[in-house]
Amino acid sequence: MTDYAIQVENVSKKFKLHGKTRTIKSAALDVITSSQRRHGREFWALRDVDFKVRKGETLGIIGANGAGKSTLLALVAGTMEPSTGQISTEGSISSLLELGAGFHPDLSGRENVYLAGAIMGLSKAQMNERFDAIIEFAELKEYIEEPVKHYSSGMYVRLGFAVAVEVNPQVLLIDEVLAVGDAVFQSKCLARMEQFRRAGKSMLIISHDLNTIQQVSDRIMLLDEGRVLETGKPSEVVEHYELLSEERHRLSLRKEWGSRDVVITSVETLNDAGESCEMFRSDERLTARIHYETKKSIPSPVFGFAVADESGHQIAGSNCQVEGATLPDLDGCGYITLRIPRLNLGKGIYLLSFSAHSQDHMQNYHRVDNAYTIQITEDGGFDGAYIPTQWELGQ
Repeated sequence: MTDYAIQVENVSKKFKLHGKTRTIKSAALDVITSSQRRHGREFWALRDVDFKVRKGETLGIIGANGAGKSTLLALVAGTMEPSTGQISTEGSISSLLELGAGFHPDLSGRENVYLAGAIMGLSKAQMNERFDAIIEFAELKEYIEEPVKHYSSGMYVRLGFAVAVEVNPQVLLIDEVLAVGDAVFQSKCLARMEQFRRAGKSMLIISHDLNTIQQVSDRIMLLDEGRVLETGKPSEVVEHYELLSEERHRLSLRKEWGSRDVVITSVETLNDAGESCEMFRSDERLTARIHYETKKSIPSPVFGFAVADESGHQIAGSNCQVEGATLPDLDGCGYITLRIPRLNLGKGIYLLSFSAHSQDHMQNYHRVDNAYTIQITEDGGFDGAYIPTQWELGQ
């Protein structure tokens, strides 16, 4: 006997991805290529995962799609075996891992309830004792004799969750499937999960609903690309995950293209004191130093900029040609200075784009979209970009 209901020690899980051979030629090539290609590419869904869940503790698991969350729950449930490492559990385990998992579509709801009980090691007599409570919780009394292939996704979830909790396990594993249920049933499930916590049962829960998972979890573990990034206080781990998600979203918006006859190598954003800065007030001046490098002499190029919101939607932009500023021919390295006397942006995070092109707009030398970030820290009393206006009563 230990203090832990779940112990996962240095667990990794490997899958092999097999491509399809489409032609005789590609089949012949497969024969003579490397062993890795012949036998499939290896994909590690989990790498060196290590954690423990105490008896009576609820551990939430968060992470982006593909982080390895569902694979980890399947390993703990015993429906998969780890490639390396060890998993030990204490007490009976009940799981709700995916929509309709364990249900036979041609069997009725009643038959599937008893089948699920048998899979969990319960006798028919034990399931007889629990059957009415299962059907009452699932609210499916009038449909229980129908084949489950006719059930909606919500009905699947209700029956699956009812079975999972009413068999009274010591450990409950729940994947994202609760998101399929309606708001009333979700509240019902959360109330039952709270009963589990008070009864000293252990739970391992995956959810993209960050508010809910903070409410039900004692600790939260953040998985990222198959590895444990952090485990700790729910609010702190969720905040870290949100910041990581925002940063990756911004990186996904970045685009870069052009002939690269002129290359924008870097951009510095400076405050009034001439210090490198990314945080500004809406009424503050911003100076940008756009560092460049040319492959050859470029006749009087045009440099431009644009400002976009966090979603990448452009809200403002201009270039030196529009402003009537003509640059000399450029050759070698240097920087162009852009001064914005007053930002006039509402509170929030903004993405900056910079470009260099020819006077006739026919040659795009280099453009980097949404590559640099600034934050407006003070609410100027408006949203987006501020446009000075005049108002008067019509005569």
